[in-house]
Amino acid sequence: MKKIVKFFKGIKKEISRVRWPNKKEMIKYSIATIIFILFFALFFYGFDAIVAMLMELFG
Repeated sequence: MKKIVKFFKGIKKEISRVRWPNKKEMIKYSIATIIFILFFALFFYGFDAIVAMLMELFG
């Protein structure tokens, strides 16, 4: 039981050290993440379309 209590005290101590982002930073990071996801979604969609077109032409 002592190990469990010590574990949760360690978690509490580590959480207090975390620097949480403010609202402005959170919006900036969220927008960057959405742009990143959209870019790669379009990239892989285009790549898949090209591969499908080549497969249809050659085989």
